[in-house]
Amino acid sequence: MRLHVDGAELEVAPQPGQVLRTLLREHGVTAVKKGCDSGDCGACSVLVDGTPVHACITPAHRLDGATVTTAAGLGTPEDPHPVQRAFADAAAFQCGFCTAGFVVTASTLTEDDHADLHRKLKGNLCRCTGYRAIEDALAGVRNTCTPTTGDAVGTSVAAPAAMRIVTGREEYTLDVRKTEALLHVAVLGSPHPHARITAIDVTDAEALPGVHAVLTHHDDPGVLFSTGRHESRLDDPDDTRVFDRVLRFRGQRVAAVVADSVRIAEQACALVHVEYEVLPSVHDPDAARVPGAPLLHGDKTTDEHRIAEPGRNVVAAFHDETGDVEAALAASAATVEGEWTTGRVSHAALETHATRGWFDDDGRLVLRTSTQVPFLVRDEIARVFGLDPERVRVLAKRVGGGFGGKQEMLTEDLVTLAVLRTGRTVQYEYARRDEFTIAPTRHPMRVRVRLGATADGVLTALHVDETMDTGAYGNHGIGVMFHSVSESVAVYRCAAKRVDAESVYTNNLPGGAFRGYGLGQVVFAIESAMDELARRLGIDPFTMRRRNVIVPGDPLVVTDPDEESDLHFDGSYGLDQCIDLVEDALRTGPDTAARDALVPRMDGPALDPASGDWAFGSGMALAAIATLPPRGHHAHATVALTPEGRYRIGVGTAEFGNGTTTVHAQLVATALATTPDRVDIHQSDTDAARHDTGAFGSAGVVVAGKALYAAALDLREAMTARALDVVAARTPRTASGILGPSVTVEPDGVRIGHEFVSAAELLADGPLVAHGHHDGTPRSVAFTVHGIRVAVHRPTGEVRILQSVQAVDAGTVMNPEQLRGQVEGGTAQAIGSSLYEEVVLDDTGRVTTDSFRNYRVPKISDVPRTEVVFAVTHDPLGPLGAKSMSEAPYNPVAPAVANAVRDAIGVRPHRLPMTRDRVWALTNGEAG
Repeated sequence: MRLHVDGAELEVAPQPGQVLRTLLREHGVTAVKKGCDSGDCGACSVLVDGTPVHACITPAHRLDGATVTTAAGLGTPEDPHPVQRAFADAAAFQCGFCTAGFVVTASTLTEDDHADLHRKLKGNLCRCTGYRAIEDALAGVRNTCTPTTGDAVGTSVAAPAAMRIVTGREEYTLDVRKTEALLHVAVLGSPHPHARITAIDVTDAEALPGVHAVLTHHDDPGVLFSTGRHESRLDDPDDTRVFDRVLRFRGQRVAAVVADSVRIAEQACALVHVEYEVLPSVHDPDAARVPGAPLLHGDKTTDEHRIAEPGRNVVAAFHDETGDVEAALAASAATVEGEWTTGRVSHAALETHATRGWFDDDGRLVLRTSTQVPFLVRDEIARVFGLDPERVRVLAKRVGGGFGGKQEMLTEDLVTLAVLRTGRTVQYEYARRDEFTIAPTRHPMRVRVRLGATADGVLTALHVDETMDTGAYGNHGIGVMFHSVSESVAVYRCAAKRVDAESVYTNNLPGGAFRGYGLGQVVFAIESAMDELARRLGIDPFTMRRRNVIVPGDPLVVTDPDEESDLHFDGSYGLDQCIDLVEDALRTGPDTAARDALVPRMDGPALDPASGDWAFGSGMALAAIATLPPRGHHAHATVALTPEGRYRIGVGTAEFGNGTTTVHAQLVATALATTPDRVDIHQSDTDAARHDTGAFGSAGVVVAGKALYAAALDLREAMTARALDVVAARTPRTASGILGPSVTVEPDGVRIGHEFVSAAELLADGPLVAHGHHDGTPRSVAFTVHGIRVAVHRPTGEVRILQSVQAVDAGTVMNPEQLRGQVEGGTAQAIGSSLYEEVVLDDTGRVTTDSFRNYRVPKISDVPRTEVVFAVTHDPLGPLGAKSMSEAPYNPVAPAVANAVRDAIGVRPHRLPMTRDRVWALTNGEAG
C-alpha cells in the first residue's frame, strides 16, 4: 500500500495488526512519539487527510492512499506553521516530548474552538508545563524575547532547541532510524510477589526463529548493585542483580529474550518454562518489621551491603532527639497530633525508559539511553560487568521528562548484557504498562506528627515519626528517608525536636527518586499539623509561620544543634517575602488571567454559592529545600572558541525539560558578550566532559552552570591575552600603550582600542579552550510558599481550585519565563498527586492502575492557572546569584490544598490523594 507522509510517497507493507505509529517510526518518521500506545496521551497525534488522530490506535492497513501529516510536515525550523511559531514564542513546552502531538492537534483548531480548549485538547497530555504556556501560545501571547549582545541572563530567551521541538525534529532517545541489525528485548516478569526460581527451561524459546538469546539468572554477572544512582555509589544499598533467582515483587525480571522484533521476543517469553517455589510475602511496612515476617534481604549484611537491619526488613533508620519532647508537650498550652498517609505516585514522564546499545568502530560499548545521569550509569555499568570505564560511552539525547525517575539504571544493564552476549545492536523500551508496574514510584509514607506550642503560638515541641515503604529494593530508600526529615523539620525553630524514621522493605514495587525527594510527603504532614495547631490557638496561619520559621542567624537544626553542615541560608533569605507575597495574593484574589482561566474549565455542577452545595476555603503551606544534594555534586565543563566566532561548550548535564541548556547558553553568552544563539552545546554525553554527577537535585544551573560560567570567564581572559599578543605583533607600540582604557570582547572577536582581532586570528596560534569545575559545596536553601483557594462540592466531594499562587525564593532569576514554567509544572504535578494520582496495589502487590485510563494524570481542564511571584534575593553561592528551583515548587502544594479543604468543610484530610470519594466521605462524617 501507498501513503503520502509529510509530502513524500511511502510504499509500505504493514504487519498484521500493526498501527500507524509503529509503521511510521519504522520508516524514519520520528516526529511521531510513543507515550502510551493506548490512545490516552496524544504524543503520537498526526493528521490523516486533515483530521487529527492518535496514530497508536489507528490501524495501518486502513490507510492505503491516505495523506498523513506529522509535526515535521506542518513546517520546518526555517518556515514553521503559525501554530509552531506560536508554541516557540510562548515557550509552550519543557521537555517537549508531547509538543509535536500538541501542535498537530492545535493546527486544526478554529477561532471558535479556542473558547473550548479544555475539551478540544483533552486528548493531549503534558506532564511538564502546567498547560498555561500552551494556552498562551494558542492565544497568541509571546513569552520569549530576543536578547541583545551580552544581556542574556535575566531575560526570557527561547530554548536553543525551540524550533526543532515544535517542528518534530528534535531527537529523543530512540529517534534514530531502525537498522537491519537491530535486535529487541522483551522481558518475562514474575507472576508472584515473592518466589524462588527452582527450575527454568529456555529450550523452546531459543528454538523460535528470530530469537538470538534468552537471558536468565544463569547469565547474571554476579555483582550486586543498586538501580539508584548518586555521586557516591555507597549512598545506596547493594541489593539488586541484573537477574536474581529470588524474585521480590510482581513483574521483576525472570528472563529476557533478545530477538529480531518485539513481537518475536514476546512470543518467545511465553515459551520460557519456569518452576517457582512461592515464598510468603509482606506488603505493609509495619507488618514487615514484626518478628517472624518474611525477610526480603535476610541473606545480606549491614556492613557489606549497607542495609541497616536486614533481619527486620529495615534498609535505613534514624532515631534522634534534641531537648525533651515529651516534657515539652506536657507543658504546652496547645498540642496537635495526627497521622498522615501519602500514596504511590508515578512519574508519568511521557517518554518511557529506553536504551539502545551497540559496539562502535573502536569496539567501545555505547549506550544511548533516557537518563538523567549518564556518567553515573557509565561507571556502574563498568563495575557490574567488569569493563574499563574508558571503554564505555553513555549518552542521552533530549530526554522526554524525568522528575527523578530517570535517576535510575533500569534498562541499561539488560541492554549491556544483551550486547555483550550477541555482539549486535540491541534496544529495550518500556511500555507504558511497565512504567506503572515495574518502574519505581514516589515512596508512600505514613507520617505521625505531634506538635506543641505556647499560648501565643511559639513552637515548644516537634515530633515526626515516619514509616516509609521502600518496596522490594532500596534504591533511594536511604537518601529519600534521610532527606524527608531534613529541611522539613529544620525550617522551624523549636527547642525540642524528635525524629523517628524507618525505610522498610516490602514485596511491593520499589520506590525511587521523585521530585522533592521525600520532602513533599513529610511537609504534607507537618504543614497540616501546623495549620491545625494555629486553628486551636486562634492564630492566623501566616502569623503562625512567621513566629516559628528560621530567620537569618538561626542554625538549621533537625535533631543535632552541633551538627556541622555546608548548608547555609544567611546570605540569601526570601522566606519572609514569600509569606507576605502569598498572603497578599490570597487577600486580593486571583489576577484577571487566572480568574478568566477558571471558566469554563470543568464539566460538572455549576459553581453556584447560593445553592448551598458548595463550601469555600483557603489554605497555605511553606517548604524549604537545599539547593543541592549533600556530600558533593560535581561538574566539569569546557568552553571553546571557534573560528566563526561561536562558542562550543562541553557539559555532562542532561536536558529533560529542566531548562538547564537554555540557562547554560545564557551564562556563557553573558560572560563572553555574545548571544545565546552563537553558543553550541555538546551535552549529556560521557565524551562531552570529564565528569558530571547528573541532572538531579536541581543541580543543572547551580553546579554545571557555575562550572560553565567559570570556564567562560577564563576563556574571556585567554582571548584578551591572545588578542594583546596579536595586536602587539601588528604594531611597534607597546602592549601597555595599546591597552589604554578599552579592551572589550565582542561577538566576533576582541577589540583593543581601535584595533580588532577576529576569532580566526585569535586561533591562529592554536585552540582556545577553558575548563571549569564546581564541587557542589557549600549549599544554599531555597524557600517556597503556596496559597490555595478552593470550592468543595458537598454532594460529590469534588475539589475545585479557584486560586493558586506560589511565591518562590529563587535568587537571581536567570530566565523568568522558564522559571515560571518550572514552578507551574511542579505545581500541576503536585495538584495531580494531591487530588487525582495514585498507583494502587492490591493485597498481593499487583498494580491495578496500569494505564493512563485508570491513573489520572491532570489534563488541561484539571489545572488552574497558578500565579507565580518571585522574592527578590541574590544567592552568593549560585551563578550570578541564582538558586535552583526545579524540585522546590512541588513540596508545599498538597498541604496548602489540604488546609484549604479543611477550611472549607471543617474536617481535616489525612490521606493523599484527596479524591472525590474520600472528600465526600469526610463531608459525610466517614473516614476519608
